[in-house]
Amino acid sequence: MRKVLLLAVWMIFMFSGFAQSLQTPEQFLGYPLGSQFTPHYKVLEYFKAVAAVTPNMELAQYGTTYEGRPLMLATITSPENFGKLEQIRQHNLELAGGSGKTTSGDPVIVWLSYNVHGNEAVSSEAAMLTLYKLAQKDQQWLKNTVVIIDPCLNPDGRERYVNFYNQVHTKMIDPELSGREHHEPWPGGRANHYYFDLNRDWAWQTQTESRQRILQYNRWMPQVHVDFHEQSINAPYYFAPAAEPLHEVIKPWQRDMQILIGKNNAKYFDNEGWLYFTKEVFDMFYPSYGDTYPTYNGAIGMTYEQGGGGHAGIAALKEDGDTLTLSQRISHHFTTGLSTIEISSQQANELLSDFTRYFYDAVHTPEGPFNAYVIKAAGNTEKLASLATLLNNNNIRFGYGAAVNKATGFNYFNGKTEGFTIEKEDLVISAAQPRSNLLRVLFEPDSHLNDSVTYDITAWALPYAYGLPSYALKQSLEPAKDSFPATNNTYLAAAKPYAYLACWNSIKDVKFLAALLQKKIMVRYAEEPFTAGGKAFSAGTLIITRSGNGAHFDEDVTALANKFKTGLDIVGTGFVEKGMDFGSDKVHYIKPVRVAVVMGDGISSLAAGEVWHFFEQQIGYPITVIDQQNLDEVNWKKMDVLILPDGNYKYLAEKETAARLKDWISSGGKLIAMQDALSQIATLDWGIKLKKHDEDILEKKDEYGLLKPYANRERESVKQMIPGAIYKVQLDNTHPLAFGFPETYYTLKQDSKIYEFLEDGGWNVGILKKNNYLSGFVGTETRKKLKDGLLFGVKEIGEGKIVMIADDVLFRSFWENGKLLFGNAVFMVY
Repeated sequence: MRKVLLLAVWMIFMFSGFAQSLQTPEQFLGYPLGSQFTPHYKVLEYFKAVAAVTPNMELAQYGTTYEGRPLMLATITSPENFGKLEQIRQHNLELAGGSGKTTSGDPVIVWLSYNVHGNEAVSSEAAMLTLYKLAQKDQQWLKNTVVIIDPCLNPDGRERYVNFYNQVHTKMIDPELSGREHHEPWPGGRANHYYFDLNRDWAWQTQTESRQRILQYNRWMPQVHVDFHEQSINAPYYFAPAAEPLHEVIKPWQRDMQILIGKNNAKYFDNEGWLYFTKEVFDMFYPSYGDTYPTYNGAIGMTYEQGGGGHAGIAALKEDGDTLTLSQRISHHFTTGLSTIEISSQQANELLSDFTRYFYDAVHTPEGPFNAYVIKAAGNTEKLASLATLLNNNNIRFGYGAAVNKATGFNYFNGKTEGFTIEKEDLVISAAQPRSNLLRVLFEPDSHLNDSVTYDITAWALPYAYGLPSYALKQSLEPAKDSFPATNNTYLAAAKPYAYLACWNSIKDVKFLAALLQKKIMVRYAEEPFTAGGKAFSAGTLIITRSGNGAHFDEDVTALANKFKTGLDIVGTGFVEKGMDFGSDKVHYIKPVRVAVVMGDGISSLAAGEVWHFFEQQIGYPITVIDQQNLDEVNWKKMDVLILPDGNYKYLAEKETAARLKDWISSGGKLIAMQDALSQIATLDWGIKLKKHDEDILEKKDEYGLLKPYANRERESVKQMIPGAIYKVQLDNTHPLAFGFPETYYTLKQDSKIYEFLEDGGWNVGILKKNNYLSGFVGTETRKKLKDGLLFGVKEIGEGKIVMIADDVLFRSFWENGKLLFGNAVFMVY
């Protein structure tokens, strides 16, 4: 009894001292919130200060950004819950595993994510105020709620914006939007270090911030997740319920809970007279957002959008004559954050009950047309391993096939239901598992849209993104084993062969080549298939001969093969049984090329970032980044490959500079022109032409056709849209640009641009024929245009070449199959 009394006295002492020492953000920072933007390190310092005096709060670093800034999570709940926090987490994972049962008093987990877009910088300011409110004594909501706060998902982007703004704003804040402080320089603060939009990366996890965050998300599996954003300055506040289209896997209870949360938010906004809207613009379809990804994982995922963004600064003059201030923006996000916690607390029992049933049903009665998926290795275990990594990162369970097994399923590549054989290296996924709904979304052959006005791409099926033959099965099927049988890819340096041979069919092979070239090891490739040592090898096979390489040849090659787990074949002679011998002029030397990429004003930062990330983070090959305004300073003799990402180039618009670039190409340079950079080149007299569309392939003109209802303007506009659909491309895989591919490639088409077939001095490598559409929304007028044209090709100019890449083959770095095509463009096209 005495011990209990002492404990009670100690608790009273601790909480009274804590209440006295808890500081407001203003007291800690030395300025009122909303009067300036807070640097990221100071945001974290405030979180640390609150944690130091809050016994029911935990603050932990879960990772670092590319630029070395910490990523932090704060967890706060009632003192009673905090004492058993790990028990709560483990029990919640049982619920999310489909085997747990709710018990009376279980808390609901609410996760608040701030500042995923760096220049939507109000978020982290609001996070500090939200934490302060929750840390105050006797917060009733926390008795049945665990709140997790990520104060800044994108510190690198935030600092890019905050540093810009704090350096240039006037002493007397200027709300005029023409002012310098309202115009960020390229690339802006929205994206992360590599200019990736982290709010499109939740499922793909191509960026280090996403991978580390989702690891923590999967450790908790919250019932409610809010992603805080900003939109245009003149827009009122947006909160759930979301706009159509809502993906069909979203359950009725998830929709109903969004409405309930939205009404609670509306109650507080109504009291203040604040404007807001719901059910418009922000849909829930694309699976890699901060609202859809949690929703497809059993949560109530929501986006909250405050008017403002990078243009707003601390004060911005709106069209209606009112001035939007940072303080107002903070108040709005603070209000919806607390309102969401409140209603989640009130609905804790219902949320937990629905959440538990969601995963139980996923394991025992999965929905959807298919009960299993088989992804065939098809001689490309490296690409299959890459897909397995993505599945693992998303906690999707899978295994591999039996030695031989017959099955029937929908063939993604030809659209037919047919019989096939499951082999031991094939990946097998059962739909009867906790992440069944996410699995269904990621593998659906054709996404069902109940509204064609959508915010992002409408097709993403992983079999197409990875280019792996795949089948969707109506029958239930469990994998025969959990892991792929180990293969011995360890090589010793004692064999002393004539040459080592390495396959060429994945990004991993590009990485191996990049490492060989940097080690100054001479590498060749075969232009045509050949047979050596009784084994058939495809065109593009890397040939690493002893001839021309140094004294440590064997040690260097095998060490790199072991490092990258690359399979090598060993041959004792350069005389092949079929095809061209290794000394033939059809076996080409791969030059260690010097590569540059152009960035800067007018160029898509997202597209430029994809190229930058490809070289630095995926293949580890050096690259020179050149600002477009400095192209005149380039010593062209030191550059072999110049990459123009998607964008608008002043350099190409000026006759003199464009001619200089053409002279460099004619002298042996290789230009890789992507998307709009390619369409701009098509305006020059360089032998590349955009395909023109005859009027007769479009809708016939109606004399009353211009008389369209104003209310239908959005529906009319989608006739020209293609937000992101999948098309099958016919490849000439005898050309180096298509080495390592079968006769087809699956492209993500985001515009209607295709090109005339090249005539003399050009190679038509990837073409669209009639009826090549596969999946995703395409407007009626755009669909008629996308046929009988060129998407990938090589135009020869003098001694050099222009590699034509009309689509984004590196799209958000998750379009895995395109990475090999881009690697071919850099290293193989000679």
